[in-house]
Amino acid sequence: MKTAFTETAGVEVPLICGAMYPCSNPELVAAVSEAGGLGVVQPLSLVFVHKREFRAGLREIKALTKKPIGMNVLTEKSLSAVYARRMARWVDEALEEGVRFFVTALGDPQWVVARVHAAGGVVYHDVVDRRWAEKALAKGVDGLICVNRRAGGHLGNLGPEELYASLAGLRVPLVCAGGVGSEREFKAMLDIGYAAVQAGTRFIATAECTAHADYKEAILDAEEDDIVATERITGVPLSVIRTPFIERMGTTAGPLARLMLKGRKTKHLVRGYYSLRSAFRLKDASLKGATSSDCWQAGKSVATIEKVEPAGEIVRRFAVAAG
Repeated sequence: MKTAFTETAGVEVPLICGAMYPCSNPELVAAVSEAGGLGVVQPLSLVFVHKREFRAGLREIKALTKKPIGMNVLTEKSLSAVYARRMARWVDEALEEGVRFFVTALGDPQWVVARVHAAGGVVYHDVVDRRWAEKALAKGVDGLICVNRRAGGHLGNLGPEELYASLAGLRVPLVCAGGVGSEREFKAMLDIGYAAVQAGTRFIATAECTAHADYKEAILDAEEDDIVATERITGVPLSVIRTPFIERMGTTAGPLARLMLKGRKTKHLVRGYYSLRSAFRLKDASLKGATSSDCWQAGKSVATIEKVEPAGEIVRRFAVAAG
């Protein structure tokens, strides 16, 4: 299956296992790549959740598969200077270890583009609309991860068809992110014109993912109407499974937080606070299972996810369905 994405990423199947905090463990990343897709490393998940030193974690993945892997780089301004320096070091280490595909998100990708292009790699950037896509392309990115309103985690406002139509004229590879849990949906997105699909929720419900069984069961049990967007976790809409905890907490940021989120400077302070708090909450919910504070990220693709299965089987089945 050749598309503009498979050519630049060097993979066989136009399917990405999206980077997920806290669910991107080494075994999952490797399994997707080994089957012909592209597993993407989420550094904070690798280091702080799964307790690997970054370079050692990359080498562990490379021991499980010789095929390409990717790396996710968050460039949000609200993140600390210490984090920024650490992320820059991780990007350099990833390049030294042979990673050549990078996905940037939530900020200015220019410094990542400079480093990666110098090493012969490519950078795709998360976008939710035309405005942000044009900004990213002006910074030199090679392709776009098109995050629609059906995505898990941080989501967009447009449906996959509408988002594609608004971006198709930009003439770079477009990757659909959101709402794909079955091979039928995968093929439908490729038929629209997307060069690849990025799936997250589908790969949580796999044998290789180390998320707690309660989290996986919640994905299998959920339907589209059980997915809600809340501002109370990270300060921007985050798509999660409705649980008693989410209902108690509500989905709208408080008056003071909403006011600060509108300010050019104060919004970064609020997001930084939310990010620190949510990191522990999301980690605990993923690893400890059902508690009084369940906070499980998932997208509307839950409606077509019917069982926990090996990640490689998903990649191979999707490839066959797409022909």
